[in-house]
Amino acid sequence: MKTEFGIFDHMDRGGFAIGELYKNRLRLVEAYDKAGFYAYHLAEHHATSLGMSPSPSVFLSAVATRTEKLRMGPMVYVLPVHEPLRLIEEICMLDQLSGGRFELGVGRGSSPYEIAYFGVNHLTARAQFQEALDVIRIGLANPRLSYDGKHYQYVDVPMVLAPVQKPHPPLWYGLVRPEGAVWAAQNKVNVLVNGPVPRVKPLTDRYKQEWAKANVGAAMGKMGLSRHIYVADTDQEAQETAKQAYTSWFKSNDELWRAFGAESLHFPNSYEAAIERGQLICGSPDTVRTRLTKDVSESGVNYVVCRLAFGDIPVERVLHSVELMRAEVMPAFADSRQAAAE
Repeated sequence: MKTEFGIFDHMDRGGFAIGELYKNRLRLVEAYDKAGFYAYHLAEHHATSLGMSPSPSVFLSAVATRTEKLRMGPMVYVLPVHEPLRLIEEICMLDQLSGGRFELGVGRGSSPYEIAYFGVNHLTARAQFQEALDVIRIGLANPRLSYDGKHYQYVDVPMVLAPVQKPHPPLWYGLVRPEGAVWAAQNKVNVLVNGPVPRVKPLTDRYKQEWAKANVGAAMGKMGLSRHIYVADTDQEAQETAKQAYTSWFKSNDELWRAFGAESLHFPNSYEAAIERGQLICGSPDTVRTRLTKDVSESGVNYVVCRLAFGDIPVERVLHSVELMRAEVMPAFADSRQAAAE
């Protein structure tokens, strides 16, 4: 099967002025659109310099007006900190503004500290997440919304807005454990995975197995492999820029955990460790293409999600990296014979 490429953006501060950061990200979004990336996935984070887009809907509304083909969405809306009815309205607006290009990523939040600022207990966040998702799916697919749950209750609310995509935009979820693949496959949810290939392969294997059982004859959902990627003209140039940028990015990633005397377990804590584990790929187009070919084949994914803008990389260098990806890396994956093994 063909391997497609997308973009993941934490929108970390990177030392830039906020207005400059937003302006440059919109320049990049336009470049992603022209380069042929499938979708732009935007993180939601709060009270940390890791995420300067704590309201993804606001930034995505600008993305919708700056692009023509690029799909877009949160990865993820942290459902326990949102009022579901309000979120339904925002989803409908974004799907309409983009002409049906919205991708709906959902989750309960990766950081207990962030959701705690909203009064959400991480021990009850899973149940709250599931109720919120139920409400959203009902509200998007029906002319009126009624729901009687522990956390949310609605009585005959008129749904005056509706999405372009029926019954709702495509769903996405961050897959961490093999058992999570059961729910994702049964509900036709696309997944994004992170980590070294040996950790990713059991997740994609289980997802494929469960998808085949639950969706006989249906095209496989997207299984996205997330990687920090920086491409430059030479290996040395790429390594020098990526090392400084990853250090800057990880400082933001670890910021809130460090403030509470904890350590984030989601990403390697140094450039060297990220390279060793394969979660950061940098180099010339040949180097990046070779490594990605290996990772795609061994992990079994059909979608590569690139973090091209991270840390303090100047926007002009990111734009050059995008162009090298478009011209010299992505074309190698257009032939299904070079894509992931099913």
